[in-house]
Amino acid sequence: MKKLTFLLFLLIPTLLFSQPAQETPQGEVAIGISKMVAHPALDAIEQGIQDYLNSTDIKASFDLQNCNAEIGTAIAIAQKFKSDKKDLVIGIATPPAQALAQVITDKPVVFGAITDPLAAGLVANYDRIEPTNIAGISDLNPVELQLDTFFSITGVKRLGMIYTSGEANGVAMMELARDICKARDIEFVAAAISNSSEVKMAAQSIVGRIDGMYVAIDNTVVSAIAGVSDVCKKAGIPLFNTDTTSSENIDFLMSWGFNYYTVGIETGKLVERIINGEDPKDIGAVFFEDPTQFELWFNLDVAKKLGINIDERLLSSAAVLFKDGKKIQRK
Repeated sequence: MKKLTFLLFLLIPTLLFSQPAQETPQGEVAIGISKMVAHPALDAIEQGIQDYLNSTDIKASFDLQNCNAEIGTAIAIAQKFKSDKKDLVIGIATPPAQALAQVITDKPVVFGAITDPLAAGLVANYDRIEPTNIAGISDLNPVELQLDTFFSITGVKRLGMIYTSGEANGVAMMELARDICKARDIEFVAAAISNSSEVKMAAQSIVGRIDGMYVAIDNTVVSAIAGVSDVCKKAGIPLFNTDTTSSENIDFLMSWGFNYYTVGIETGKLVERIINGEDPKDIGAVFFEDPTQFELWFNLDVAKKLGINIDERLLSSAAVLFKDGKKIQRK
């Protein structure tokens, strides 16, 4: 989000958060957490952060806020945290993290689950040489490997994708998927949305022109994943959802991504490092490189309905399978 947009929102009255600040007990670290919207992945990150820090010797209090995908509310939350003099603040997903970074410059700002921190303007570069109060965790997935696997299973020749045009993560993932498809001579059909209420309609607008649907790490789209699943199910289109946390109750074929509770744990570890004196500048953006930190799921019931056979080698590497309506935890 451009700085001009945030400056304009700074002019909006923020009466929702005008209650008096409570004093933090001596020796306790006051932490403010602002998340994009309530859905399983972001809720899991929030919980993981708290659980990890509560398992340490750090005494912390948590002020949990949800901006409900509203940029103005994200700014109001950031202003509240600033006036409350929080010791450290955490933004879960791009707009809340951007708002905190824009408003709070004298305390550590930590971001959780930002796909492209550079494109989001949260870091100036990945060299860790410029002074900054910002550090955090990226949830960038191995997109090329993921899509190649999906293509090999399904034989997809026309891939559909819905993305949030106003969110840096969504745009970055769309551009990456588009380039991968172009290199493989696969038609790419994208539909842009601005809020979650548009997601199902966007899916309906492109489902007749595609033979596979890809849902990337895009919080607005994932928050309405049930609508995408419904459209794909009715059209007989395989769905690849990269957010395993939200795949439990939808008709996906393949889901491959993070366990977001683990992302929360890793974010909590980063917060601990800062509380213990490490400079955010020396941490920067942290990327996951260990394949074991990703989970691969398959829904064999959906595969059967679509007439798709999944190679046994892939099935053997899956952490979770769904078969006969039951979830089978394998790893």
